[in-house]
Amino acid sequence: MIKKIQILIDNSKSWMNNYAKDFVQELKEYGYFCSLIGDHKKVLSGDLLIILSCENIFKRLNLNKFNIVVHESDLPIGRGWSPLTHQILEGKNQITVTLFEASETVDNGPYYLKKKISFKGNELVNEIRKKQAEITFNLIKEFLKRYPKIKKKPMIGKGTYYKRRLPEDSEIDIEKSIKKNFNLLRVVDNEKYPAFFYYKGKKFIIKIYN
Repeated sequence: MIKKIQILIDNSKSWMNNYAKDFVQELKEYGYFCSLIGDHKKVLSGDLLIILSCENIFKRLNLNKFNIVVHESDLPIGRGWSPLTHQILEGKNQITVTLFEASETVDNGPYYLKKKISFKGNELVNEIRKKQAEITFNLIKEFLKRYPKIKKKPMIGKGTYYKRRLPEDSEIDIEKSIKKNFNLLRVVDNEKYPAFFYYKGKKFIIKIYN
């Protein structure tokens, strides 16, 4: 039986925190003992650890019966950083999301569930994040609903990796049209890593809203 659930987000500035706080309350209403944790060292023994938006690999996997991660790619393809952002930049609007068992190596454990998330191709970053949070928590709820009958499946195939995106990756190519730049404009964060371009030696910032 799963009763004690912990959600680990080791980045206090992650956009996922606000969504996770609401999800903790929802799980409590379902009768689970649930808490949101921001520090690896504060993870205690329990039934289920949910690892979300973490910048570092959680190593103490023996503390909980299950340690699950939700990753926005069809693993083992697309391991690594910001997989949803990378795939939107590739022009994809149908993206597979994987719920899997954490391991000591990056995005490498057996998986439990996979579902697709669909976009129209005109959503901006806040809308993208909302959909990402929704499918993340729906997968977790499905895992809980199907427990203990849910089974692990091995990841098959050669893995690929996405690199960590940096603020300089938000640079717009002004030689291209807005249409060709639009996917990049969709995924930039207006405050943390806004779109920008250089013209005649001067840097200009672009902020996009709808």
